[in-house]
Amino acid sequence: MISTDIDGPWHHHDMHQLQYAFEGAITLEDGPLQGRGGRHLLPRSLAGWIPAGVTHRDSLHRIRSVSLLLAPEMVPDAGDRVRIIRVPPLLREMIASAVQWPIDRNLDETGLSFFTTFGLLCSKWITDEAAFTLPTTSDPALDSALAFTRAHMAQASLADVCRAAGLPERTLRRRFQAELGMGWDEYRRRARLMAAIEALTGGARSIVQISADVGFESQSAFAKAFQQLTGETPRDFRARANGTG
Repeated sequence: MISTDIDGPWHHHDMHQLQYAFEGAITLEDGPLQGRGGRHLLPRSLAGWIPAGVTHRDSLHRIRSVSLLLAPEMVPDAGDRVRIIRVPPLLREMIASAVQWPIDRNLDETGLSFFTTFGLLCSKWITDEAAFTLPTTSDPALDSALAFTRAHMAQASLADVCRAAGLPERTLRRRFQAELGMGWDEYRRRARLMAAIEALTGGARSIVQISADVGFESQSAFAKAFQQLTGETPRDFRARANGTG
């Protein structure tokens, strides 16, 4: 488990990789060599699955995270692309347990049994892909707009964001659509929902309080937006994410 600042280069591994942050969020970008490409923030409710040979890069800043490497033969049907997957309680607990076997040490009999089981379970877990990710960008001005939006999501207006990015409104709207495939209003909505997802994964705040904290005017508006994005009600999501449902 590491707590550091890394902006990694494009690279790939000869083993499958699972990335997970216990605190903070990883930025994961899948590579253009696969004919696709996307940048995703991975909070504690999500993990990144990177099959062997898939080009990617990641950024880790002031977070506690772990990266698990698995031999290709350990995970049947690993796929050929990056997947952003949901993290059920059992997966989270097994990730936490896995760190007792560092990669620079040979596995003992218990470790071998653990990772064999983990690999088989991964075949199931990686099919539960999350439809909700928050895009990022390498455009400096647009990145400033995104950072300001996330930092002030409950109160930020488009005029505030334009000032933070140093861009006129028309240019900002055009760049959002061209770079992220969505407008600023949709980005702010998704940022609010991602913050709510993080709050619902652990913690004791009520759903009413969470919806207000992230900037929704009413609980009903929050519940509707949440279900549209995730396919679940906030209550059902909390129960599943925390193993109480």
